[in-house]
Amino acid sequence: MSFAGGGSDLPQYYRRHGGAVVSTAIDKYVYVNVNKKFDNGIRIAYSKTEEVSSVDQIEHRLVRAAIKFLRIEGGIEITTIADIPSRGTGLGSSSSFTVGLLHALNAFQGRYVSSAQLGSDSCRIEIDICGEPIGKQDQYAAAFGGFNLIEFKPDDSVVVSPVICDPVTMRELQANILVFYTGVTRSASALLERQAIEVGRNEKAQRALKRMVELAYALREELQKNNVSALGEILDESWKLKKSMASGISTPEIDEWYETARRAGAAGGKILGAGAGGFLMLYAPRESHERIKTALHMLRIVNMGFESLGSRIIFYH
Repeated sequence: MSFAGGGSDLPQYYRRHGGAVVSTAIDKYVYVNVNKKFDNGIRIAYSKTEEVSSVDQIEHRLVRAAIKFLRIEGGIEITTIADIPSRGTGLGSSSSFTVGLLHALNAFQGRYVSSAQLGSDSCRIEIDICGEPIGKQDQYAAAFGGFNLIEFKPDDSVVVSPVICDPVTMRELQANILVFYTGVTRSASALLERQAIEVGRNEKAQRALKRMVELAYALREELQKNNVSALGEILDESWKLKKSMASGISTPEIDEWYETARRAGAAGGKILGAGAGGFLMLYAPRESHERIKTALHMLRIVNMGFESLGSRIIFYH
C-alpha cells in the first residue's frame, strides 16, 4: 500500500531524477510451497495446473523465468494460494508472488537469500527478463516488509529506510485508513506502459512526479514529527497529481466515489496501484468511518492491516 511517490519507481523517471515512495507491506499474503517431485517432471498449481517435462514448456512466465534464473532443471512441484486476486487489483500481488517464489526456490536449493537480494532478483525477473513495464516498489515492499521510504537511485540501486515514529502514531494512522474493493480489475501493465511513455516525453508528467517525490519526503518528515493528520492532505494532492499524468488512471465512476467519500469526511485517498480499478484507499478520522461506509455502500469494505515483516520461510524441512 503506497501513500506518496508512486510512479517515480519507473526507470523512465528515476534514472534521470531519482525517485522515492512511502509505502507499507500489508497483512494479505501469497503462500508458495515448493516440494521435491518423485520423478524428474515439473508440476505447478496456481489458478490452473501445469504438468510438464521441461522448463521451456512452462506457460506461467514468472515461474518459467525464476526456475531458469536459478538453474533448476526439474523434479520439482510448486503450489500457490493467495488471500486476494492475483492480478489487476493494485496490491502488488504479482511482485509478492515473484518474491515469495524466489525465496522458496532458494530455500529448496538450501540457500539463504537476503531481503535486498530478493528485491533485486525479483525486479530482474519481472522487468528485465519478462519485460513487464512496471516499477520496483512492490518487489522491495514485499521483500522487506514494514513501513518504509524506498528510494530509487539513478544508478538503479535501491535504498529502503524504515519510517521512524511513535508506535502510537503508526497505530492511529492504521486505524484511520479505510479500503474498499471497487470490483474492477484491470491490466496494470497497460496503464503503466502509458504512464511510462508520458513520463519519458511529457514535461507536465515529469513535473507532477517531481512534486510527488517531494510529497513522499514530506510525508516521512511529518510522520517522524508524529503529525498523522498530514497524510490526508498529502494523499489528496498526490492523487490529483497522479490523475494528471496520463489518461485512464481514473474513471468518472472512481471520481464520483472519491468525491462522495470526501463529502462524507475523508481527508484524502487514492486508487492503489496503477489506477483505473482495484482498491480505493481513504484516510479519514474514525468518527467519519460509518458515514463513509454508508455513502459507499455499493463498494465492499476490506480490512487491511500493516505488516512489519517481509517475505519469510515459515516451514522448512
